[in-house]
Amino acid sequence: MAGNREFANRRLHSLLGVIPIGVFLTQHLVVNHFITGGPESFNKAAGFMGSLPFRIVLETVIIYLPLLFHAIYGLYIAFTAKSNVKRFGFFRNWMFMLQRVTGVITLIFITWHVWQTRVAAAFGAEVSYDMMHNILTSPFMFVFYLVGILSAIFHFANGLWSFLVSWGITVSPRSQVISTYVTVGVFVVLSFIGIQTLIEFVK
Repeated sequence: MAGNREFANRRLHSLLGVIPIGVFLTQHLVVNHFITGGPESFNKAAGFMGSLPFRIVLETVIIYLPLLFHAIYGLYIAFTAKSNVKRFGFFRNWMFMLQRVTGVITLIFITWHVWQTRVAAAFGAEVSYDMMHNILTSPFMFVFYLVGILSAIFHFANGLWSFLVSWGITVSPRSQVISTYVTVGVFVVLSFIGIQTLIEFVK
């Protein structure tokens, strides 16, 4: 019974990492990328997202609750799972280890980012170009955001590969090789979007 519960929890953890969390990550990166059209373009995009009806309810049900479960169970996996990196050093074993490391980094980053933006907005601050520009002009915060965003993207892209395997979508070795290239492509494209966004905010 315990084994079945853990199997179900791991499948749910994997699913939530892709839907809805991975979808939200991608959408969030795309919305922020509107800064490439100028501050006003970003402010309009951020304003649109902030004015969605039932935003608080949607964020709680679609983002925060799934993220809370994914984070708590992910920490359990990170600190109980054993990898074979030192013994074997195979590519997938390294990806296994990096998935756990980037998960912890991403959790720290998301917690701070929510505090700086969503919590600040609840106390009357405006989530705008000026807010992000002021945050990212600090060299420390720029590096912190860069590491955090790249960790989040890697965690999603590599987690997508694991999701496809654990849900029986990529069963054969060939399909897993193909999904490796696809998920590397996802990482490269989203990383380009994220890095370009950060650079635009400090111009």
